[in-house]
Amino acid sequence: MLEDDFGREVSGVRISLTDRCNFDCVYCHNEGLGDTRGPMDAQDSEMSADDVVRFLEVVEEFGVEKVKFTGGEPMLRQDLEEIIRRTPDSMETSLTTNGTFLPGRAEALKEAGLDRVNVSQDALDREAFAEITKSGAYEKVIEGVHAAVDAGLTPVKLNMVVFKHTAGYVEGMVDHVAENEGLQLQLIQYMPELTGKPEWNIDIGRVHDWLADLADRVETRDMHDRKRYYVGEGMVEIVDPVENETFCANCHRVRVTHEGYLKGCLNRNDDLKSMGEMTKAEIRETFREVVANRVPYYGEYLVQNDSGEYVLNEKYLGVKA
Repeated sequence: MLEDDFGREVSGVRISLTDRCNFDCVYCHNEGLGDTRGPMDAQDSEMSADDVVRFLEVVEEFGVEKVKFTGGEPMLRQDLEEIIRRTPDSMETSLTTNGTFLPGRAEALKEAGLDRVNVSQDALDREAFAEITKSGAYEKVIEGVHAAVDAGLTPVKLNMVVFKHTAGYVEGMVDHVAENEGLQLQLIQYMPELTGKPEWNIDIGRVHDWLADLADRVETRDMHDRKRYYVGEGMVEIVDPVENETFCANCHRVRVTHEGYLKGCLNRNDDLKSMGEMTKAEIRETFREVVANRVPYYGEYLVQNDSGEYVLNEKYLGVKA
């Protein structure tokens, strides 16, 4: 397994299959690339199924154990089941989706080899959901979650971005997963550095404190040093990368854009590396290079000055990974 200069092994990859999406969520940062979503029709710039599988076959050689397929909305890819079916058997496969296409496809995805699914669900309130996602697909998402549970794509993680628009719905979502078997909740810290609108930010530490008082037990995951809170029959995990050096020091993923660029860090776009024509030799070379040049975003790429503010480390000025 490859590791960077900071001792972080790369055990997982996160592959964006498209930047197309049928939602228009107000907090979307499109996997750190910004609001670049194009037309809904399939694009020539998207990696083909062969490209994706070739990449996975190469990184399997380096001991990569997990792959998460994302978008945009990855289920807009009609060849998604084919890609999952052709993913190396040694890899755990998961999918992040808005859930609208899970009814009717969840069983086929499971049969193709998908292990589990994350579904974006920011509120149990229909009107709030519509305001956040700019869609009227609330019922379809609820149906999709049920379809995923019924198909055995469990645990189904509900992804909820915590910011001004959703903070009032956190308690209801925690109760929801505590009362429903097969569900978990992933509370994702709002990232104003990627999405703008810092006035929407809330103190995620208050959510940690509230859950710590509520939970029956708490554990810490190795990946990103994340906290997990067990409440009743449910589990709530907080993803809190903003100004979190410990989070970055425990990151073990490399990202792949839908156009076939490797990306060592979600927050950076100066580290994009093309895999060229995506021959296996080119993939190997680029993967090695990207891993070797990975840098923790907080605590290394950004460092605190005397005022406690994060500023760019002069060591990386003009340097592209």
